[in-house]
Amino acid sequence: MRQLIAGNWKMNGLLAEAEALAEDVAAGAEGLSCDLLVCPPATVICTVADVVAGAPFAPVAIGGQDCHAAASGAHTGDLSAAMLRDAGATWVILGHSERRTDHAETDSVVHAKVLAAVAAGLTPIVCVGETEAERLDGRQEAVVGAQLAGSLPVDFAGVVAYEPVWAIGTGRTPTEADVAAMHAFIRAALLRHLGEAGRLVLILYGGSVKPSNAAALLALPEVGGALVGGASLVAADFLAIARAAQAA
Repeated sequence: MRQLIAGNWKMNGLLAEAEALAEDVAAGAEGLSCDLLVCPPATVICTVADVVAGAPFAPVAIGGQDCHAAASGAHTGDLSAAMLRDAGATWVILGHSERRTDHAETDSVVHAKVLAAVAAGLTPIVCVGETEAERLDGRQEAVVGAQLAGSLPVDFAGVVAYEPVWAIGTGRTPTEADVAAMHAFIRAALLRHLGEAGRLVLILYGGSVKPSNAAALLALPEVGGALVGGASLVAADFLAIARAAQAA
């Protein structure tokens, strides 16, 4: 199965910046053996989708960073999954720790959003991960297991991203042994929750992924790719991570 390298641009990029970054990523995508995905702010999804659609090489997929669980309605400031699909997205990130923390999203909220995304034709990337306090208490498996059980429907066919909250944007990463152990735990949890279909779910690693550590992380068992934050805002760094996936 091909690895997936996904870039989460978060709340970064005005129109001109997003267009330039998308052009650079698309221009460097030739010859990659991984799948490439970028998730820009919603305001520039249409522009980025147009840029990558015109690229001469392998296509770069487009994703949103969140969606509402409802298909439409009185939800000021929110976007439905269908709106993202209409703008050119085919993927969506759901349950990111920043959404869980900043917007108090629960597992049940994420579960509802997953159903809405699939109904609109989007592939969901569901994020799970523990805080530093939870890891220090030895509760990382209990926390992540509960997030998986509460966030994923029984017929889930998307992607899971493991992002230890304390490693996101800090420059800190777990040891390779810790990453491998958690990915093995997640695989076992997916098999319990989804049956044999759980073997087909890619498990991405996220949390301060950069060119200098990408090859080692992507070579670990059960690591099916990376969800990249800050490094995805620099085309050369993001593409270097993608080339590491090819090497792995």
